[in-house]
Amino acid sequence: MNDHKHYMQRAIELAANVPDYPFGAVIVDRGNGKILAEGWNKSLINPIFHGEIDAINQLVRSKPRIDGKDLVLYTTAEPCPMCQGAILWTGIEMVVFGTSIRSLQNMGWRQIDILAEEVIRRSPSWRCAIVGGILEEECDALFELAISRRDQAK
Repeated sequence: MNDHKHYMQRAIELAANVPDYPFGAVIVDRGNGKILAEGWNKSLINPIFHGEIDAINQLVRSKPRIDGKDLVLYTTAEPCPMCQGAILWTGIEMVVFGTSIRSLQNMGWRQIDILAEEVIRRSPSWRCAIVGGILEEECDALFELAISRRDQAK
């Protein structure tokens, strides 16, 4: 399963559900390529309902005993420390993202200044590979548009 762009495109489509917070996520079975769960940012309902958390919640509702080592989580933006921690606790062993935390910060998005890679590095009991920059320009455009709309509304 090396078609990262295909699954990232789906995460981008999901982000359209909340254009002001375009964080979309897809969880895929690495073996057969099947999408097992999808999510998007619902932080207006609950501040911890980020896109990754929403997708993880959907996953455990439908498949509570699935082995995370067979899963890949695709997300429009690099997981924040909370989300990366949840990914580790879920056992998901690969994350693919579009926009980086550094890019979000440069655009003016409020972010905790701990990269997903650092969360992984400081969690030696877990394994998780991370790949960034997939459809980065498309993902960046989502976040740039959202932040510009927010700035215009002020």
